[in-house]
Amino acid sequence: MTRGSSFAGRVVEWQQRHGRHDLPWQGTRDPYRVWLSEIMLQQTQVATVLAYYPRFLDRFPDVASLAAADEDQVLGLWSGLGYYSRARNLHRCARDVMARFGGSFPRTAAELATLPGIGRSTAAAIAAFCFGERAAILDGNVKRVLTRALGFDADLAVAAHERELWQRAGALLPSTDLHRTMPAYTQGLMDLGATVCTRTRPACVICPLQGECVAAREGDPARYPVRTRRTVRGQATLWLLHAHDVQGRVWLQQRPERGFWARLYCLPVHEDRDQLLGSLNAAAQGTVVEHAGFRHVLTHRDLDIHVVSARVGLHDLAGEGAWFAPGEWGALGLPAPIRVFLQSNA
Repeated sequence: MTRGSSFAGRVVEWQQRHGRHDLPWQGTRDPYRVWLSEIMLQQTQVATVLAYYPRFLDRFPDVASLAAADEDQVLGLWSGLGYYSRARNLHRCARDVMARFGGSFPRTAAELATLPGIGRSTAAAIAAFCFGERAAILDGNVKRVLTRALGFDADLAVAAHERELWQRAGALLPSTDLHRTMPAYTQGLMDLGATVCTRTRPACVICPLQGECVAAREGDPARYPVRTRRTVRGQATLWLLHAHDVQGRVWLQQRPERGFWARLYCLPVHEDRDQLLGSLNAAAQGTVVEHAGFRHVLTHRDLDIHVVSARVGLHDLAGEGAWFAPGEWGALGLPAPIRVFLQSNA
């Protein structure tokens, strides 16, 4: 056997015996359900997605219903899952599938990758799971598995090195009985990265690739993968106005197209405390309550949030925005910390 077929065979056999088989998006070749799970699972833990996936399917059981929805409905269901550009692209993608492909997802990774929000690895996963296409995936977990197994120590911050790893990944794919082996192989790599070949303290003794894994032989799996360029974390301080009226309604504004919480509904954001207080008239300033600040952690930025509550009159606020009653909050796309705050202070 070639190394590629031996490697793939070990992964397929292990997945069938020891891999995960009871996740709600498994056991289907429906590209809509597979696509939805793949998008939700990007940079999000399985345990979190398990709570969102069935609710989303209940509201949008197929691509046509998702395409017909308003963006606010989609963002409302996505609220709390984070990385909201995924939800916006999900909605755009559904509309593209309806408009360009007549409501049927394309069957090749190359065509799938032309849709909004579907990158090369996600396109390959959908094509492998649903159509048995011989296409390599290379998400974060799989990069860790492959670089350790191959002893691939080139810096993945260099585009040429990442292209080389894509080529190496393609060479390891199964070559026979693809309709059966490609789903198992693709899932197997995902399962190994998530449950065995973890970032810290990998369980090498139970890994099916231990016998041929360079990192295990070297005794230093933590050195893989190599990536020298790291994203610098940013920090921002936000002062938010929790303006409410005597009926308990709250004034919310939709965030701009770009930046954090793009297009989500949010409490009005001010540069500092003085600017916030200056936006209130004398009567409202007499009702001000300042809440304890807290930190909300995004992928590449820390937000230090300060909320100031004030009771205001119906026509006291300037700028774009609208009043929303508590019964309307559930249908809105709200950032997770804003939803938690509103529910705690209703």
